[in-house]
This record gives sequence, structure tokens and C-alpha cells, in this order.
Amino acid sequence: MDIFSDLRRLNKRQVYFQVLNFAMIISSALMIWKGLMVTTGSESPIVVVLSGSMEPAFYRGDLLFLTNYRADPVRAGEIVVFKIEGREIPIVHRVIKLHEKADGKVKFLTKGDNNEVDDRGLYKPGQLWVERDHVVGRARGFVPYVGIVTILMNDYPKLKYAVLGLLGLFVLIHRE
Repeated sequence: MDIFSDLRRLNKRQVYFQVLNFAMIISSALMIWKGLMVTTGSESPIVVVLSGSMEPAFYRGDLLFLTNYRADPVRAGEIVVFKIEGREIPIVHRVIKLHEKADGKVKFLTKGDNNEVDDRGLYKPGQLWVERDHVVGRARGFVPYVGIVTILMNDYPKLKYAVLGLLGLFVLIHRE
């Protein structure tokens, strides 16, 4: 195989250089992610739509860009991404109703555009409203179907490891 013969031809200095190059790529990606988190105010500035519950607004595999500025009040009609206690995966749905308490706290009810009923069945038992603390971000833009790669990698873990392994190998043996 050509790949392994290329690896054997590299001297120690070239191997160290390639490993450092790979580490630089990984650390750059992490710095960009952290920078996006600070800029957008969201713990997850980019998410992938995982289900068809928001069709026709968003389809499975759409990549959403989020912001989560605390000063902006949540309004009915906005699309929010929120996490519910006990659920690992965030939910992307539209705010359909606001509930303002006398103390100024705002709670809201959500629903997927393609769903028949509101999300109270998705909330934890006894929870009737989503609070501002549950919000990961609000959709500000999207790119259609780009996130389908992420969905495929999660659905087929062997594919994920194969792609990551090939990318890592490519970075290590690529000399330029």
C-alpha cells in the first residue's frame, strides 16, 4: 500500500512536524468554537436539526446558527433551541405562548411546526412551561442539509471512525 510506504519514508523530524500540524488544526478548531460561544452568548452556537418536527421551516439535517443574548426577551413566534432536564439532546421548536409572572419571570410554551400538539409531553413530568434558563439559543440563520453528515456519523458510528481515521492519516502523511 502506498500509504504505509509514505509513512516509512518520513524521518522523525517530519513525523513530529506532522503531529504538531495535526494538533494545531485541532486546537484552532477548538479556539474558533470557543470564540463563537463568547460572541453569540450560546453554549452551542451551531446545531443540527435532528427530526422533521419543524418542517417546513427547517428539515432534518439543516444547520442552525444560534445566539443567546440574555438582554433580548423571548417572543412568541421565535424558534428556540432548549434543553429539558433528563433529556440529552436539545429540542428545536417554536415559541407559541408566553406566560409572564408578576415577579417579571417569563415562561413559554413551545411546539414543533409539524406537530399536532404542544411540547408539554416532551417536558419533564409536571413541567408545563420552558424557562429562560433552559434556552440554549435562538435560531438566527441556517444552511440547508449541511448537517446531514453529522446525522450519518451518529447513526453509523463505524462511518464516523473511518472518516476521522482517514482524515487523521491524511494530515499525518501529507507533506505540504
